[in-house]
Amino acid sequence: MRGVSEYTRNWSPSGEVNFATLADGTRLRYLQTGSGPTALVLLHTVRTQLDHFQLVIPKLVDAFTVYAVDFPGMGWSDIAPDASYDEPALRRAIVELVETLDLSDVLLAGESMGATVALTASTELGDRIRGICAVNPYDYSKGAGRANAVARLYIGGSRLPGVTAVENRPVLGIVLRGGLVDGSKLPDHYLTELRRAGRRHGYPRVAREVYRNVGSMIAARGLYGRVAVPATLVYGDRDWSRPSEREANVVAVRGAESITLANTGHFAALEQPDRVAEIVRSALSRA
Repeated sequence: MRGVSEYTRNWSPSGEVNFATLADGTRLRYLQTGSGPTALVLLHTVRTQLDHFQLVIPKLVDAFTVYAVDFPGMGWSDIAPDASYDEPALRRAIVELVETLDLSDVLLAGESMGATVALTASTELGDRIRGICAVNPYDYSKGAGRANAVARLYIGGSRLPGVTAVENRPVLGIVLRGGLVDGSKLPDHYLTELRRAGRRHGYPRVAREVYRNVGSMIAARGLYGRVAVPATLVYGDRDWSRPSEREANVVAVRGAESITLANTGHFAALEQPDRVAEIVRSALSRA
Protein backbone atom coordinates (compact mmCIF):
# COMPACT_ATOMS: atom_id res chain seq x y z
CA MET A 1 0.00 0.00 0.00
CA ARG A 2 2.84 2.39 0.81
CA GLY A 3 4.13 2.52 -2.75
CA VAL A 4 0.75 3.50 -4.19
CA SER A 5 -0.24 5.93 -1.47
CA GLU A 6 2.95 7.69 -0.37
CA TYR A 7 2.63 10.63 -2.76
CA THR A 8 -1.07 11.08 -1.99
CA ARG A 9 -0.43 11.00 1.76
CA ASN A 10 2.07 13.83 1.36
CA TRP A 11 -0.67 16.25 0.37
CA SER A 12 -3.60 14.53 2.15
CA PRO A 13 -2.12 13.24 5.43
CA SER A 14 -5.51 12.69 7.04
CA GLY A 15 -7.05 10.92 4.04
CA GLU A 16 -7.43 7.16 3.62
CA VAL A 17 -6.20 5.49 0.43
CA ASN A 18 -8.27 2.39 -0.31
CA PHE A 19 -9.20 0.03 -3.14
CA ALA A 20 -12.71 -0.89 -4.24
CA THR A 21 -13.00 -4.29 -5.90
CA LEU A 22 -15.31 -4.46 -8.91
CA ALA A 23 -17.30 -7.49 -10.05
CA ASP A 24 -14.57 -8.56 -12.48
CA GLY A 25 -11.99 -8.60 -9.68
CA THR A 26 -10.11 -5.46 -10.69
CA ARG A 27 -9.55 -2.80 -8.06
CA LEU A 28 -9.95 0.96 -8.26
CA ARG A 29 -7.80 3.10 -6.02
CA TYR A 30 -9.58 5.96 -4.28
CA LEU A 31 -8.86 8.56 -1.65
CA GLN A 32 -11.48 9.17 1.03
CA THR A 33 -11.17 12.32 3.07
CA GLY A 34 -13.34 14.96 4.69
CA SER A 35 -16.39 14.73 6.91
CA GLY A 36 -19.12 16.68 5.18
CA PRO A 37 -22.63 15.21 4.83
CA THR A 38 -22.57 15.05 1.02
CA ALA A 39 -20.42 12.57 -0.91
CA LEU A 40 -18.27 14.22 -3.59
CA VAL A 41 -16.94 11.80 -6.21
CA LEU A 42 -14.06 13.35 -8.16
CA LEU A 43 -13.02 12.00 -11.57
CA HIS A 44 -9.70 13.01 -13.09
CA THR A 45 -8.55 14.05 -16.55
CA VAL A 46 -7.01 12.15 -19.44
CA ARG A 47 -3.51 10.81 -18.56
CA THR A 48 -3.59 11.82 -14.92
CA GLN A 49 -4.86 10.33 -11.64
CA LEU A 50 -6.75 11.31 -8.49
CA ASP A 51 -3.82 13.49 -7.37
CA HIS A 52 -4.88 15.91 -10.11
CA PHE A 53 -7.19 17.40 -7.47
CA GLN A 54 -4.54 17.85 -4.77
CA LEU A 55 -4.95 21.65 -4.75
CA VAL A 56 -8.78 21.48 -4.76
CA ILE A 57 -9.58 18.74 -2.23
CA PRO A 58 -8.18 20.48 0.89
CA LYS A 59 -10.59 23.36 0.20
CA LEU A 60 -13.62 21.03 0.23
CA VAL A 61 -13.12 18.62 3.13
CA ASP A 62 -15.31 20.67 5.47
CA ALA A 63 -18.31 20.52 3.11
CA PHE A 64 -17.98 17.00 1.67
CA THR A 65 -16.82 13.49 2.26
CA VAL A 66 -14.57 13.31 -0.78
CA TYR A 67 -13.96 10.19 -2.86
CA ALA A 68 -11.31 10.91 -5.49
CA VAL A 69 -10.91 7.96 -7.86
CA ASP A 70 -8.29 6.57 -10.21
CA PHE A 71 -10.04 5.38 -13.38
CA PRO A 72 -9.46 1.71 -14.32
CA GLY A 73 -5.86 1.08 -15.34
CA MET A 74 -4.85 4.66 -14.54
CA GLY A 75 -2.94 6.07 -11.61
CA TRP A 76 -2.59 3.10 -9.26
CA SER A 77 -5.80 1.25 -10.11
CA ASP A 78 -5.33 -2.31 -11.39
CA ILE A 79 -4.33 -2.81 -15.02
CA ALA A 80 -6.31 -5.70 -16.46
CA PRO A 81 -4.99 -7.34 -19.65
CA ASP A 82 -7.20 -6.64 -22.68
CA ALA A 83 -9.50 -4.31 -20.70
CA SER A 84 -11.44 -1.69 -22.63
CA TYR A 85 -10.88 1.99 -21.93
CA ASP A 86 -13.70 3.42 -23.98
CA GLU A 87 -16.30 5.68 -22.40
CA PRO A 88 -18.91 2.93 -21.72
CA ALA A 89 -16.29 0.86 -19.87
CA LEU A 90 -15.14 3.80 -17.75
CA ARG A 91 -18.74 4.74 -17.05
CA ARG A 92 -19.61 1.21 -15.92
CA ALA A 93 -16.63 1.22 -13.55
CA ILE A 94 -17.69 4.48 -11.89
CA VAL A 95 -21.33 3.39 -11.62
CA GLU A 96 -20.18 0.15 -10.00
CA LEU A 97 -17.84 2.01 -7.65
CA VAL A 98 -20.64 4.26 -6.39
CA GLU A 99 -22.89 1.23 -5.91
CA THR A 100 -20.14 -0.85 -4.27
CA LEU A 101 -19.42 1.91 -1.75
CA ASP A 102 -23.20 2.37 -1.38
CA LEU A 103 -22.93 6.13 -1.77
CA SER A 104 -26.02 8.31 -1.85
CA ASP A 105 -26.66 12.06 -1.96
CA VAL A 106 -23.68 12.25 -4.35
CA LEU A 107 -22.28 15.25 -6.19
CA LEU A 108 -20.38 13.91 -9.20
CA ALA A 109 -17.58 16.21 -10.34
CA GLY A 110 -14.90 15.71 -12.93
CA GLU A 111 -12.54 17.43 -15.30
CA SER A 112 -11.88 16.56 -18.95
CA MET A 113 -12.56 12.84 -19.41
CA GLY A 114 -13.84 12.80 -15.83
CA ALA A 115 -16.38 15.51 -16.67
CA THR A 116 -17.80 13.50 -19.56
CA VAL A 117 -18.03 10.35 -17.43
CA ALA A 118 -19.64 12.31 -14.58
CA LEU A 119 -22.38 13.43 -16.96
CA THR A 120 -22.99 9.98 -18.45
CA ALA A 121 -22.70 8.01 -15.19
CA SER A 122 -25.36 10.21 -13.64
CA THR A 123 -27.87 8.81 -16.15
CA GLU A 124 -27.43 5.32 -14.65
CA LEU A 125 -27.24 6.15 -10.95
CA GLY A 126 -30.74 7.51 -10.48
CA ASP A 127 -31.59 8.83 -7.02
CA ARG A 128 -28.04 8.37 -5.76
CA ILE A 129 -26.98 11.54 -7.63
CA ARG A 130 -27.76 15.01 -6.32
CA GLY A 131 -25.95 17.10 -8.91
CA ILE A 132 -23.02 17.35 -11.33
CA CYS A 133 -20.09 19.70 -11.84
CA ALA A 134 -18.42 19.06 -15.22
CA VAL A 135 -15.23 21.01 -15.97
CA ASN A 136 -13.94 21.10 -19.55
CA PRO A 137 -15.70 17.94 -20.85
CA TYR A 138 -13.51 15.87 -23.18
CA ASP A 139 -15.87 15.15 -26.07
CA TYR A 140 -14.49 16.56 -29.34
CA SER A 141 -12.36 15.42 -32.27
CA LYS A 142 -8.60 14.98 -31.80
CA GLY A 143 -8.93 15.28 -28.00
CA ALA A 144 -5.63 16.01 -26.30
CA GLY A 145 -4.05 16.28 -29.73
CA ARG A 146 -5.28 19.87 -29.69
CA ALA A 147 -2.86 20.73 -26.87
CA ASN A 148 0.19 21.57 -28.99
CA ALA A 149 2.36 20.26 -31.83
CA VAL A 150 4.13 17.71 -29.62
CA ALA A 151 0.80 16.38 -28.40
CA ARG A 152 -0.45 16.06 -32.00
CA LEU A 153 2.59 14.00 -32.94
CA TYR A 154 2.63 11.88 -29.78
CA ILE A 155 -1.08 11.14 -29.61
CA GLY A 156 -1.44 10.81 -33.37
CA GLY A 157 1.34 8.23 -33.35
CA SER A 158 -0.20 6.33 -30.45
CA ARG A 159 -3.37 5.83 -32.47
CA LEU A 160 -1.63 4.10 -35.37
CA PRO A 161 -2.11 0.30 -35.51
CA GLY A 162 0.77 -1.55 -33.89
CA VAL A 163 2.46 1.62 -32.64
CA THR A 164 3.23 2.30 -28.99
CA ALA A 165 4.40 5.88 -28.64
CA VAL A 166 7.27 6.28 -26.19
CA GLU A 167 6.32 8.50 -23.25
CA ASN A 168 9.09 10.08 -21.20
CA ARG A 169 9.09 12.85 -18.65
CA PRO A 170 9.93 15.70 -21.07
CA VAL A 171 7.27 14.61 -23.58
CA LEU A 172 4.62 14.16 -20.91
CA GLY A 173 5.47 17.56 -19.45
CA ILE A 174 5.13 19.29 -22.82
CA VAL A 175 1.80 17.58 -23.54
CA LEU A 176 0.32 18.42 -20.14
CA ARG A 177 1.56 22.01 -20.16
CA GLY A 178 -0.35 22.34 -23.41
CA GLY A 179 -3.46 22.23 -21.23
CA LEU A 180 -2.36 25.23 -19.15
CA VAL A 181 -2.22 28.93 -19.89
CA ASP A 182 0.57 29.16 -17.31
CA GLY A 183 2.83 26.12 -17.72
CA SER A 184 4.41 26.70 -14.32
CA LYS A 185 1.14 25.51 -12.74
CA LEU A 186 2.19 21.89 -13.42
CA PRO A 187 4.19 20.97 -10.28
CA ASP A 188 7.41 19.09 -10.93
CA HIS A 189 6.67 16.65 -8.09
CA TYR A 190 3.30 15.82 -9.66
CA LEU A 191 4.87 15.24 -13.08
CA THR A 192 7.36 12.89 -11.41
CA GLU A 193 4.50 10.96 -9.80
CA LEU A 194 2.66 10.66 -13.12
CA ARG A 195 5.76 9.20 -14.74
CA ARG A 196 6.20 6.81 -11.81
CA ALA A 197 2.69 5.47 -12.40
CA GLY A 198 3.32 5.47 -16.14
CA ARG A 199 6.23 3.07 -15.77
CA ARG A 200 3.95 0.29 -14.52
CA HIS A 201 3.77 -2.84 -16.64
CA GLY A 202 0.92 -2.46 -19.10
CA TYR A 203 0.49 1.30 -18.67
CA PRO A 204 1.60 2.22 -22.22
CA ARG A 205 -1.31 0.19 -23.59
CA VAL A 206 -3.72 1.92 -21.20
CA ALA A 207 -2.59 5.37 -22.34
CA ARG A 208 -2.70 4.34 -26.00
CA GLU A 209 -6.24 2.97 -25.70
CA VAL A 210 -7.49 6.07 -23.88
CA TYR A 211 -6.14 8.28 -26.67
CA ARG A 212 -7.57 5.99 -29.32
CA ASN A 213 -11.04 5.97 -27.76
CA VAL A 214 -11.74 9.70 -27.97
CA GLY A 215 -14.47 8.77 -30.45
CA SER A 216 -16.38 7.04 -27.67
CA MET A 217 -16.20 10.25 -25.62
CA ILE A 218 -17.67 12.18 -28.54
CA ALA A 219 -20.43 9.57 -28.89
CA ALA A 220 -21.19 9.97 -25.17
CA ARG A 221 -22.63 13.40 -25.91
CA GLY A 222 -25.71 11.50 -27.02
CA LEU A 223 -26.43 10.80 -23.34
CA TYR A 224 -26.19 14.40 -22.16
CA GLY A 225 -29.85 14.98 -22.87
CA ARG A 226 -30.73 12.31 -20.30
CA VAL A 227 -29.06 14.13 -17.41
CA ALA A 228 -31.86 14.60 -14.90
CA VAL A 229 -30.14 16.45 -12.03
CA PRO A 230 -28.85 20.04 -11.77
CA ALA A 231 -25.60 20.36 -13.69
CA THR A 232 -22.91 23.02 -13.86
CA LEU A 233 -20.73 23.15 -16.98
CA VAL A 234 -17.42 24.93 -16.52
CA TYR A 235 -14.99 25.84 -19.29
CA GLY A 236 -11.65 27.56 -19.28
CA ASP A 237 -11.65 30.31 -21.89
CA ARG A 238 -8.50 28.69 -23.30
CA ASP A 239 -9.74 25.11 -23.11
CA TRP A 240 -9.05 22.76 -26.02
CA SER A 241 -12.76 22.77 -26.92
CA ARG A 242 -14.15 25.32 -29.35
CA PRO A 243 -16.85 27.85 -28.41
CA SER A 244 -19.37 26.13 -30.69
CA GLU A 245 -18.71 22.79 -28.95
CA ARG A 246 -19.20 24.36 -25.53
CA GLU A 247 -22.42 26.04 -26.59
CA ALA A 248 -23.76 22.76 -27.98
CA ASN A 249 -23.18 21.05 -24.63
CA VAL A 250 -24.94 23.81 -22.70
CA VAL A 251 -27.94 23.18 -24.94
CA ALA A 252 -27.65 19.38 -24.67
CA VAL A 253 -27.56 19.33 -20.86
CA ARG A 254 -30.97 20.78 -20.19
CA GLY A 255 -31.03 23.56 -17.62
CA ALA A 256 -27.27 23.50 -17.13
CA GLU A 257 -25.56 26.48 -15.55
CA SER A 258 -22.62 27.64 -17.67
CA ILE A 259 -19.48 29.23 -16.21
CA THR A 260 -16.36 30.43 -18.05
CA LEU A 261 -13.02 30.78 -16.26
CA ALA A 262 -10.78 33.57 -17.54
CA ASN A 263 -7.13 32.87 -18.40
CA THR A 264 -7.64 29.14 -17.86
CA GLY A 265 -6.83 26.14 -20.02
CA HIS A 266 -7.90 22.51 -19.91
CA PHE A 267 -6.56 21.71 -16.43
CA ALA A 268 -8.54 24.15 -14.32
CA ALA A 269 -8.00 22.16 -11.11
CA LEU A 270 -4.28 22.99 -11.36
CA GLU A 271 -4.64 26.48 -12.74
CA GLN A 272 -7.61 27.82 -10.77
CA PRO A 273 -8.05 25.53 -7.72
CA ASP A 274 -9.68 28.22 -5.54
CA ARG A 275 -12.26 28.98 -8.21
CA VAL A 276 -12.94 25.32 -8.97
CA ALA A 277 -13.52 24.63 -5.26
CA GLU A 278 -15.87 27.60 -5.07
CA ILE A 279 -17.83 26.37 -8.09
CA VAL A 280 -18.14 22.86 -6.64
CA ARG A 281 -19.57 24.35 -3.44
CA SER A 282 -22.01 26.41 -5.49
CA ALA A 283 -23.01 23.32 -7.47
CA LEU A 284 -23.97 21.64 -4.20
CA SER A 285 -26.10 24.62 -3.23
CA ARG A 286 -27.74 24.60 -6.64
CA ALA A 287 -28.46 20.89 -6.38
